[in-house]
Amino acid sequence: MPLGTLDRTPPPFFKQGPSALSKLMVCSALALFLMVADARFRITQPIRAAVATVLFPVQWLAMRPVLVVRTVQDYFVSLNTALNNEEQARRKLILQSQRAGQVEQLLNENTQLRKLLGLRERLNTPSTAAEVLYDAADPYSRKVIIDKGLAQGISAGSPVIDESGVLGQVTRVHPLISEVTLVTDSDQAIPVLNTRTGARGIVYGDAGRFGSGGLELRYMAANADVQPGDLLTTSGIDGVYPPGIPVAKVSKVDRRPDSAFARIVCVPQSQVAGVRHVMVLKSLLNQIPPRPAPDDAVPPQKRAAGRK
Repeated sequence: MPLGTLDRTPPPFFKQGPSALSKLMVCSALALFLMVADARFRITQPIRAAVATVLFPVQWLAMRPVLVVRTVQDYFVSLNTALNNEEQARRKLILQSQRAGQVEQLLNENTQLRKLLGLRERLNTPSTAAEVLYDAADPYSRKVIIDKGLAQGISAGSPVIDESGVLGQVTRVHPLISEVTLVTDSDQAIPVLNTRTGARGIVYGDAGRFGSGGLELRYMAANADVQPGDLLTTSGIDGVYPPGIPVAKVSKVDRRPDSAFARIVCVPQSQVAGVRHVMVLKSLLNQIPPRPAPDDAVPPQKRAAGRK
């Protein structure tokens, strides 16, 4: 091979360019020039604007996943906050409703107790306050159970009233509780006085006859002066109920030509259904003095001493 055809250039590994210090100085001078030129003449601002315009779609696409993740996180955080607020609002609403019911119940009880105490002040009979526990289990009678018994001095036959009038009579006494038979029970009978006319009569319970919870004024003549709206109070002649306590109000008078007596339906004045607080009066039978013995039963010595 002729020597003229040989490439005498050294391989790239052995080529020597500018030194590293020279490159550093050139780059530093160029950077300094560009900074001074940019500060003075703002020559790079159009370049920056062009680059930003070109890169904006890329940035917009790159930020979409981040925004989606943030939106989902915000949604779940807002949903959790809304659920917590709703739960707290429900609890507050339930608590306020419960408190409102308690306030209304206390106001009703306060009103009933004030009326009951007002009625008690008009009576001179000793009494004991009691609370109704529950209704008796017998569906064929009208009875309630109160929380006072022999331990509190309750005796059988004692009348029971509420703030509106006569409620019933104690018919059975236990050590701690008592059974009260309501005025609407078919076994109850109360001597009454018509406050308008002064006529006396007897009111009987008629539960199940003319409707649940009613009363009937029986054995009144067909031409008796009784009108709807007449107030019937206790007459006091039975020695059980003090006189003047409201018992019932006449609601219907049926004068039948085929009968000598009128059918008179009454509505009890007391709350026979749903009563809560009652007053148990001391029976008047224990306060009535014993009947004096006849003269035939008195020994002659005492009879003569009495004449002297």
